[in-house]
Amino acid sequence: MGTITRNAANNFTTGGVILPAAINDTSVASISELENAAAGGAMTLISEQTASASASISFTTGIDSTYPIYRFEFINIHPQTDSVKFQFNLSTDGGSNYNVTKTTSHFWTANYETLGIDYFTYGDTLDLAQSTSFQIITDNVGNENDESSSGTMTLFNPSSDTFVKHFMTDINTYGQDNSSYRNLVAGYGNTTSAVDAIQFKMSSGNIDSGTIKLYGISGS
Repeated sequence: MGTITRNAANNFTTGGVILPAAINDTSVASISELENAAAGGAMTLISEQTASASASISFTTGIDSTYPIYRFEFINIHPQTDSVKFQFNLSTDGGSNYNVTKTTSHFWTANYETLGIDYFTYGDTLDLAQSTSFQIITDNVGNENDESSSGTMTLFNPSSDTFVKHFMTDINTYGQDNSSYRNLVAGYGNTTSAVDAIQFKMSSGNIDSGTIKLYGISGS
């Protein structure tokens, strides 16, 4: 076995897994964080909240000029009430008021376990046009023990004092009618004031359980 082959072999376990010592600044072209190389920006967990019969979940700290992008992850959001909507609103005063004017678009797809029916449609009753109402980001969430919603929301440059505040959501729901709903929402908060807080709640009843995580994404 030649020297080069022997050195390469020393970087693997007997099962073929690369050893941690094999990855460093020298071996990966001076990149010290592979997360940055793969994603174009490292994700940092800022905070997380877990619902327990909660009327709402609000993030009133951690959204500022530190990061250009913020990501929310929704993990098994489960409502107290059957067939409700999960929604959010933005604040420019630290959470004293959630009433930012928004214009949005809303698409959804659905497929049913047994009915043989599927949909792809624009949700014209679920979007907003210059409205301060809460924006619906998923519909028809069931409250049976195994029903919930999971997905993500991305908020771009909320601290800008020049531009509107763009956001996008992508959520899948196990609906109360034994169906898979995927809701895709995009839009903007029509304000040049800094957005510094956000609130999530159901259209009726409490958030019975589930976790929301807030991440900051560094610039690429």
